[in-house]
Amino acid sequence: MPALPGVPLLLGLVGLVLAPGDGGRARRWLAAALGVLGAAAALAATVLLLARVDGPVESGVRWVAFGDLPVTLTFSVAPATLYVAVAVTVVALAVQLYSVSYLHDDPRYAPYAAQVSLFTGAMLLVVVAGDLIPLLVGWEVMGACSYLLIGHDRRLPEAPGAAVKAFLVTRVGDVGFLLGIAVLGVGAGSFRLADVLAQDYPPGTLTVALLLILAGVAGKSAQFPLHTWLPDAMAGPTPISALIHAATMVAAGVYVVARLFPLFAASPAALAVLGVMAAVTLLLGALCATAQEDIKRVLAWSTVSQIGYMTGALAVGSPSAALFHLLTHAAFKALLFLGAGAVIHAVGTNAMSRMGGLRTGMPATFWPMAIGLGALAGLPPLSGFWSKETVLTAAQHAAQGGGPAPAWVGWTVWLAALAGVALTAWYATRLLLRVFFGAARARDDDWQVGFDDARYDRDFPRPHDPPALMRWPVLLLAVPAALLGLAVYLPGFRDNLALERPHVGPAVALPLVLLVVGAGAAWWRWRAVPGADPADALGRVRPLFANGFFLDTVQDRLVVRPVRALAGGLRRFDERVVDGAVEGTGTATTRLGTALAVVHRAALPRAAVAVLTGALLLGVAAAIYGAAS
Repeated sequence: MPALPGVPLLLGLVGLVLAPGDGGRARRWLAAALGVLGAAAALAATVLLLARVDGPVESGVRWVAFGDLPVTLTFSVAPATLYVAVAVTVVALAVQLYSVSYLHDDPRYAPYAAQVSLFTGAMLLVVVAGDLIPLLVGWEVMGACSYLLIGHDRRLPEAPGAAVKAFLVTRVGDVGFLLGIAVLGVGAGSFRLADVLAQDYPPGTLTVALLLILAGVAGKSAQFPLHTWLPDAMAGPTPISALIHAATMVAAGVYVVARLFPLFAASPAALAVLGVMAAVTLLLGALCATAQEDIKRVLAWSTVSQIGYMTGALAVGSPSAALFHLLTHAAFKALLFLGAGAVIHAVGTNAMSRMGGLRTGMPATFWPMAIGLGALAGLPPLSGFWSKETVLTAAQHAAQGGGPAPAWVGWTVWLAALAGVALTAWYATRLLLRVFFGAARARDDDWQVGFDDARYDRDFPRPHDPPALMRWPVLLLAVPAALLGLAVYLPGFRDNLALERPHVGPAVALPLVLLVVGAGAAWWRWRAVPGADPADALGRVRPLFANGFFLDTVQDRLVVRPVRALAGGLRRFDERVVDGAVEGTGTATTRLGTALAVVHRAALPRAAVAVLTGALLLGVAAAIYGAAS
């Protein structure tokens, strides 16, 4: 079990040690080999454990102690845990292979590959940790790796700011996460997950601890109101977007809540907060995705929304549905980001307004992306349909009074999830149409021609499918994106995730109708106004959606500016009052010393007179005091 996170972490550290050296092509291939080897070894270890483990298994040793609180290096796995580990390692391996070709001329590829390995190992540590402290270590290492990888391309002016923003916003949540872990550990007298889950906490203490945990979850999983870092993180390389969105950071918060769910089930207040956060995030992300022009930002806002489905499932009392959607989402979202990278690689831009007609020149990219977008929208029988249906079923059951959450939480999540179905179908259809259908658009805005124009073929290379190392990960990820949902019919898979056998009945009709309405509306707009963007139908609200409801501006004015003003005031107080007092004390002491030095250098007769005068004054004072007493 330690090998699962240990191998990619170790090889990542080796890669970082070797990265600064010289070696050119040899160093690049060594970095690629270490990265691919780490992901492949972790995947092999996961599959081996999955073949041998049929129930919870735990092992560990005492690590350190914080006073009377022991910290153990404990690893705990179960089949459901290993399913998540498979998703992480498969996506990590696909990203490492894809990056060899995608970043083939990047001079900083070697540290990049090492950082991806560290990122993968940190997420696996979160997955298999049986103690909250090692889990926290993996959680924070992911934050550091995300900072490095989002800011990888220093030539992009927006990359450093996006990296800093991701780091700081997630750190805000992590303050609460750390405090929540401390409350749970102190209350249980141990940080072992088994001890924490077995502890009977006072209701108030439990609710406070879980709300603090949710602050960290909101940051890592990009949930309202700490979601604003994720769209800007698109400044990082596209393979990193696939890794962050599909298998690591944003999935970590969902997974941690699932691991701690017995505690959440005992706190209806925490579930209510989680449910409201999920519903708002689900709708917010979907609405913002409808208006984006950058293909990667459409997928980024989509991730925000889809994570809302997972946290919504947790809020209504179904961690199994949340984990099932996490697995299918890992498959189709990794596929979509890597497919988007292939498109960007071919046309040289992220802007969908400068794409179009690519299905003929890029069939090996078009068909997998069509599958991925269908799965994202919940089109049967693709994977997203089955996992999204489990979330809707769980929410409907909670709305009828079943489960640990209040009924109104179930209604809130169910209605938001239904609205999300229509919105997701709309923006998924829009992306498919704008990128792969219609007239081809040249990369030069001053000259719009089609592929059949001889001048285009002469002056612009015809877009084509990417090289093999980029193409095959996309093609292979299309398989789980299409078929993984059918695993719910496998008794072993269903039992390990504690899923109910799906019953395709009348309840499925409403989501399907909403899906058809959403997709049909985008298609109708596309056909009614040839060449127009369906998002033009949004009218005056489009800028609102495109800018994320201007929540960045709101946060700037309500949080950033007041904090800066407070910091400026404290700085001035420190400089003028605190430093003034310190410097004034020094100045006064210096002046006193100067005066005493003058006295000390006085001539002997004058000094003798001063001593006698002082003695006389002291004598008089003593006589007066004695008479008075």
